[in-house]
Amino acid sequence: MKINKVCILGGSGFVGHHITSKLVSKGIQCLVLTRNPEQHKDLRVLPGVQLLTANIFDAEAIKPHLASCDAFINLVGILNEGRNKQGFKQAHVNLVEAAIKACHTAGISRLLHMSALNANPGQGPSRYLFTKGEGENLAHKLGHPNINITSFRPSVIFGSGDSFFNRFADLLSLAPIPFPLACPDARFAPVYVGDVADAFIHTLTDSKSFGQRYNLCGPRIFTLEELVHYTAQQLGLKRKIIRLSDRASRLQAEILGRMPGQPFSIDNYLSMQVDSICQHNNLLELGIAPKDIDDVVPLYLGFTSKQRRLSRQRQAG
Repeated sequence: MKINKVCILGGSGFVGHHITSKLVSKGIQCLVLTRNPEQHKDLRVLPGVQLLTANIFDAEAIKPHLASCDAFINLVGILNEGRNKQGFKQAHVNLVEAAIKACHTAGISRLLHMSALNANPGQGPSRYLFTKGEGENLAHKLGHPNINITSFRPSVIFGSGDSFFNRFADLLSLAPIPFPLACPDARFAPVYVGDVADAFIHTLTDSKSFGQRYNLCGPRIFTLEELVHYTAQQLGLKRKIIRLSDRASRLQAEILGRMPGQPFSIDNYLSMQVDSICQHNNLLELGIAPKDIDDVVPLYLGFTSKQRRLSRQRQAG
């Protein structure tokens, strides 16, 4: 299978930047559809990348842009619905249906889909995991037999610019008092964003991956408490972490879920009732040796910590 040009939804996001960069480095052109292309001018400097405005939830709006594309990548996902109570359904299910419909019309026969570890339409404990599972199954069902689908189920993804370690770094830096941590025993196998991107690139033209669903994890399993301690250590901060009980964790989620930006919601709490770990890590069978957090996180959290110290010194002076 020869791929010259790929259409990407979610290409302007954290994972999307890495996948787009790797694709263009291999000479594959990328068409990134977004509602706000002016907010992502950094992608325009990459040779072979085109940003266009489109309503990504409308198959008719997507379809005209696919005529010159050979494959389609969907990376769209949200962690919270905010005030839109249909946000998960719209982003994880309706968008998939629109994308598959557009691909059928345009004659595109290859689609890579970003799902999530523990995505399950029948037993997903949260709306996030339920709708992610619904969207994943829908992609495989509606794509058959003319569109070859491969889906990916990563644990929490880390790397420079991530919303995991960086978020806890910000919270820890702002909290001189003991840090109350919900769901401290929730377990994760953090996977490096570069490894996730490599999985997409590796399978794009590999017929053996058609119809497959890949679980992607890092090499080690951590509790959330261990990861927060690790973050504080990288920042050179001494913080006492207060382990919240299950009842207190739920209460924290109810309170923070009403705040602007929803730093922690009931749906997040429900998602963490299932360990985000791989029983079988498919990165290995794809020939990708997963990077450990020690290989990457100190490089960007350490830099962030140094910048914060310099800023405080300038303010003090």
